[in-house]
Amino acid sequence: MKFLKRFLAKRVLPRTTILLLDILILIVSVFMAYILRFNFETLTASMDKIGVLLLILIFFNIITFFSFKTFSGILRFSSFNDLLQIIYALSIGYSLTFLLLNFLGGTIGPFHISKEIFVLSYILNAVLMIFFRIFVKEMYDLLTNQNFNPKNVFVYGTQQPGIRIAKSLKGSNEFDFCVKGFISDEEQMIGKNILGVKVYGTDKNLFRALEQKDIKRIIISPHKMQDIEDSHLLDKFLENSISLMTTLPMSEWMGEKITKNQLKEIQIEDLLPRKQIEINMRSIAANLEGKRVMITGAAGSIGSEIVRQVAAFNPYRLILIDQAETPLHSLRLEIRDKWKEVKAHTIVADVGNFSRLEKIFKDTNPDYIFHAAAYKHVPMMEENVSEAVQTNIQGTKNTADLAVKYHAKKFVMISTDKAVNPTNIMGCSKRISEIYIQSLSKHIKDNKISSTQFITTRFGNVLGSSGSVIPLFREQISKGGPVTVTHPDIIRYFMTISEACQLVLEAGSMGEGGEIFIFDMGKPVKILDLAKRMIRLSGASHNIKIEFSGLRHGEKLYEELLSSAEHSIPTHNDKILVATVREYEYQDINVLIEQLIKDSFKYDDMQTVSSMKAIVPEFRSVNSPFESIDEFNEAKISKRG
Repeated sequence: MKFLKRFLAKRVLPRTTILLLDILILIVSVFMAYILRFNFETLTASMDKIGVLLLILIFFNIITFFSFKTFSGILRFSSFNDLLQIIYALSIGYSLTFLLLNFLGGTIGPFHISKEIFVLSYILNAVLMIFFRIFVKEMYDLLTNQNFNPKNVFVYGTQQPGIRIAKSLKGSNEFDFCVKGFISDEEQMIGKNILGVKVYGTDKNLFRALEQKDIKRIIISPHKMQDIEDSHLLDKFLENSISLMTTLPMSEWMGEKITKNQLKEIQIEDLLPRKQIEINMRSIAANLEGKRVMITGAAGSIGSEIVRQVAAFNPYRLILIDQAETPLHSLRLEIRDKWKEVKAHTIVADVGNFSRLEKIFKDTNPDYIFHAAAYKHVPMMEENVSEAVQTNIQGTKNTADLAVKYHAKKFVMISTDKAVNPTNIMGCSKRISEIYIQSLSKHIKDNKISSTQFITTRFGNVLGSSGSVIPLFREQISKGGPVTVTHPDIIRYFMTISEACQLVLEAGSMGEGGEIFIFDMGKPVKILDLAKRMIRLSGASHNIKIEFSGLRHGEKLYEELLSSAEHSIPTHNDKILVATVREYEYQDINVLIEQLIKDSFKYDDMQTVSSMKAIVPEFRSVNSPFESIDEFNEAKISKRG
């Protein structure tokens, strides 16, 4: 049986054979029509007429069979559309034959074929050709599926996408699913039958039916994803250990049906409360096409996604800088594979090294700069203060100063929500970078030194970035737990890397210099709820425990996109706002930052952090050894009072 299954899977009837079989069916249909309408004696007497009829029918139907490609498909995978093509081909072929026979009857003498014979032949021909294909399809399924145990599934959605999904599952052995029902939230559809299976509502009877039919998986139509996120059903499905799948949007399907690689397990990223982001692609393209674009931190999670998106806008040249050799090499290979026409220079360099960076600027003369180079892990930077200053602050200052010197058009810095009322070294280093960028922008504009426009973008956590919580939870779940959450009340904002980078590009195109753009990150997500939902999605909700590890150094329960002293101004994109923040004088802040950088090379963490707190008074260390500096400063202020 295994040999037969392999043989049938690999062998298909040649097109010529199918065409000959179809012609044979046509001939049989005509003879059957005569036998059914008259008898064998009449058949013998009418052989001349039958011969002429068959010759004309075969001639015209071969033309229509070729035109409608009725013999081009694989019979065992015949679809409703294939059967329709047969009807169209036969209808035209028989019509042309009928017209020609009438013409012959009127010009070369009496030649009469009864209409009953003609109609009966047509009907028999259509039925037999369709039956032949159905028979081959059913026999193939019978022979190859004897040891095949498909998984029972329901399809959520009764509109066109949902029905197409069900047809794809029913019409192909590529999938190991058997559709046992539909789910609909449309009252008029409940209780009806579609494709031979019942449509169920979303009430309690649904879960009874799921249990009775042994349904452990539901495939959700892509246009129903938002509905299920906003309803009570999602958690109920997860609580009942039902796996969820979906497909790409219909606009991304390659044809009428889906393929196996278009069907995917629903990930936690698909279920976070975020609305679709719309980007002004024309404006971005106008800014980047044909330009020299520099991206620092190009091998990182954010930097590499910016590279991918910028590459699609046909830049003249990409200048990609990172100090991480291996991921930069991987990015280089990806660009060569996907964007062969793009000139990309991958450069291993540290943005904290001014002389090295200046040589790169001198050689490449970039028009646009996306500055994503930074250390980002909060606990790591609490223990490596000088590195945070030298990369995040000095690296930003070096790149910004060189952007002015070499007349770059725009400089876009990637910042973070942790820069708002910072409680850790990383967040404060990014806030100081923001302050420098803004003060430099104002200084060069007021003094007409340069036309370089400086823009800052500020957003929260990105899904799937290196070191982020979702990959960590996913790994812990795959190992059987426990899943570690720092605190039961901790919340965070989330956005996909792709969404964040699209907004960075649009903010860069709309910025005129000096702005801090903040992104609407949707609703904040409770990390404990995120962990619970991920465990349920894995189907192992009863076996995996959650443990609380305690807040890490510098970590706070919630992040902010604006401080209490800041306000925001809307833009034409409702996902992008402009923060109005306190302004600093460039001359003053430049002196303070240069002194801070000098302090960092003494590697005296207490002294360096004290200098950081002097620049950013709202920086209050949390769960950190640097809290003693705040206590000392507060005591000093108290004595003065």
